[in-house]
Amino acid sequence: MTKAEKVKFTIDTLEELYPEVPVPLDHKDPYTLLIAVLLSAQSTDVRVNQITPLLFAKADNPYDMIKLSVDEIREIIKPVGLSPMKSKGIFGLSKILVEKYEGIVPKELEKLEQFPAVGHKTASVVISQAFNIPAFPVDTHIHRLMYRWGFSNGKNVVQTEKDAKRLFPKDKWNKLHLQIIWYGREYSPARGWDLEKDIITKTIGRASVINEYLKKSSSK
Repeated sequence: MTKAEKVKFTIDTLEELYPEVPVPLDHKDPYTLLIAVLLSAQSTDVRVNQITPLLFAKADNPYDMIKLSVDEIREIIKPVGLSPMKSKGIFGLSKILVEKYEGIVPKELEKLEQFPAVGHKTASVVISQAFNIPAFPVDTHIHRLMYRWGFSNGKNVVQTEKDAKRLFPKDKWNKLHLQIIWYGREYSPARGWDLEKDIITKTIGRASVINEYLKKSSSK
């Protein structure tokens, strides 16, 4: 298969498996999505979805959020981990939204990246999922699969994002990044990986990855 054929096979397979892709984090608007994505760093979507209703019951907009103290926010979000940094980030970005943006989350990636505790990936998720602006946020699943599929060298997420944007059509980025996440969780996890179920890697995967898998399987 040529690289172009591998890309087409990947897109077609993901489209067949996931014609509709729900956003994994529960939210009702750009602000609640921004907070949920910030909370998801080094945590699970399931855990975040358990905690955000408790936080949003007290404050689901930046005006109400800054009425809470950093300590109050921290106490609520403690179960998702990294609560000292995240609580300061939530309070800080909410204050900036109120003071600079009339409480409205900006659509520009560069502006979002300037908010406390908001990195490139978080900002990319918000613009793609809240505003439908093409972006390709790279999480651990996408980073792992782009390497397994031979689409990126696996050195860092910056390179993986560049490679994904170069290989996949721009009008498919927003849906594809979600499809790859769901596929990674279901068919190509980091642990407990079964190559037989992972149809994409089995068909187009990097030879060294497949050989390593087969070697480990035969030694068990």
